[in-house]
Amino acid sequence: MIAIAIDGAGLGRGSRVALSRRSGILAIGLVAVGTWLTPGAAAADVALQVTNARVPASEEIGINLPLLMTIRNDATEPDAILRVRCPFANFSEKHTVDRGEGAPAMREIKSIPIPESKTTELKRDGYHVMLLQTRQKLVDGEKFTCAVVFQKAGTKETEVEVSRTP
Repeated sequence: MIAIAIDGAGLGRGSRVALSRRSGILAIGLVAVGTWLTPGAAAADVALQVTNARVPASEEIGINLPLLMTIRNDATEPDAILRVRCPFANFSEKHTVDRGEGAPAMREIKSIPIPESKTTELKRDGYHVMLLQTRQKLVDGEKFTCAVVFQKAGTKETEVEVSRTP
């Protein structure tokens, strides 16, 4: 119950009861709206899943390593990876591999497209994320949490495993 004083005078008992009923109705309305909106938010959260995220083990510090992963987008719209933040690297870049004339060449891109209703595999010879300037040695079996930021799905905290055979 909320009581409001105007010019030093408090509300009478009848006014407090009326305000209390209005507050209760408002609270019930907010709960109903929140319940109505929550399933959509929950569905959006599970519509895009990141699995099998991994980086190769390395004894060196200050090198660049590929971050590989599998992304399943069950949403009805395409999405895109905008950026990735990992605690063991200073920077990240999104890359693709061009296969024009001559040898394949890695090229930085603005975002990695994630088509709707498909599974996208980030791998060395296609779309992938390069983690630049590693800050520490990466030992086989270690696990880290990285943040993968999507255009529509938002930030997904993702467990990344260090593996000898990524």
